Amino acid sequence: MIAIIKYNAGNVQSVQYALQRIGADSVVTDDADEIRNAAKVIFPGVGHANAAMEYLRQRELDKVITSLQQPVLGICLGMQLLCNHSEEGNTECLGIFDTEVKLFKSDHFKIPQIGWNNIYDYQSVLFNGLAENAFVYTVHSYYAAVSINSIAKTDYIVPYSAALQKNNFYAVQFHPEKSGKIGETILKNFIEII
Repeated sequence: MIAIIKYNAGNVQSVQYALQRIGADSVVTDDADEIRNAAKVIFPGVGHANAAMEYLRQRELDKVITSLQQPVLGICLGMQLLCNHSEEGNTECLGIFDTEVKLFKSDHFKIPQIGWNNIYDYQSVLFNGLAENAFVYTVHSYYAAVSINSIAKTDYIVPYSAALQKNNFYAVQFHPEKSGKIGETILKNFIEII
């Protein structure tokens, strides 16, 4: 069973629907034991970093997430919350990935970045079977800087981490649940990680 962490963030249900489409059983939950006992955990989200971290801390889910030993996949806000710090609300995050989350700054580009963008320089089983420069769907104003944990990159205003990995923690800035066959492949690859 895959546990999808329920917290003060949107987009959780669409991840569950995407998993249903590929035949994967999941449950949306904020129950600590259910999360700890799941075979895999997905930590999705759309929302404000500070409000989301406050919700997690109030329920001690921050401690649950950082203690997980099974494969974990952060998506969008979930990825950002796995980093050290976010400029959004000057938020101390979970500190799994040793990188900072920064606000895009530009006088010429639209912020937030909304739409399709290509990813490149894959270095993970998450991207097995994908051609280089695959297109994925993104919606975000903040990004994780390129770091030692980067396993895929993309460019918008600056190069940034499209995906991160450290030990059993994987994360993507884009939305695999909205990225068609490419996203389905990434979710399937995550499910197959042992």
